[in-house]
Amino acid sequence: MFRLDGKIALVTGGSRGIGRACAEALAEQGATVVVNYMKGEAAAKEVAEAIIAKGGTAEIAGFDVANTPATEAALDGIIKKLGKIDILVANAGISIDGLLLRLKDDELQKLFDTNVKGAITCARVAMKSMMRNKIGRIIFMSSVIGEMGNIGQTGYAITKAGLIGGMKSIAREYASRNVTVNAITPGFIATEMTSVMNEEMRQGILKVIPLGRMGSAREVATTVAFLASDEAAYVTGQVLRVNGGMYV
Repeated sequence: MFRLDGKIALVTGGSRGIGRACAEALAEQGATVVVNYMKGEAAAKEVAEAIIAKGGTAEIAGFDVANTPATEAALDGIIKKLGKIDILVANAGISIDGLLLRLKDDELQKLFDTNVKGAITCARVAMKSMMRNKIGRIIFMSSVIGEMGNIGQTGYAITKAGLIGGMKSIAREYASRNVTVNAITPGFIATEMTSVMNEEMRQGILKVIPLGRMGSAREVATTVAFLASDEAAYVTGQVLRVNGGMYV
């Protein structure tokens, strides 16, 4: 099940954390994976080499999703080189925390450019390939914060909620072309981003997670592999929550 042989997958922000886990999971199912990075070229190479060492196929592509011309050129290059993009995992994102009264215009713009505009730009270019082939899978990486909100994360929540609204519209627009579009909303996942929390913060979070633990990047990635597969061909316009029951 969930085999992806012959598929070309692009994972943005694929050099670490959830992105890396997604790249590895898709490769394990037979997809050729393009690992995007912005600055971490060495980390992206490490991901690709790890995939290849296990018998998979992968390469890297450096571009900043917030830079629209660079993103468009990069995806056009991937399509020209590999022939298509079947699966897009729009995972690249940033977080800038702060209370509303301290949220600056340039911070809000940075959040929007990466988390929303970057994801939509990738989807727009990849969609051209998917429409030609009359099949495709687009998976946006949102967040539980985009659904439930959180103190000090107004800007981040806005962008992650925006992805959900955009996903639903794109899903309706391209369902007739056999392209499914979904979003995943991870809860608190054990990654580099959450590793900086002190023990008091960590324990406070665990108290509101019914399963009593943080999730793993692998648990998010296996959900991505499902949505990318033929087994999920009748799933579109949906939000899949991987949050341990934190928000239901």
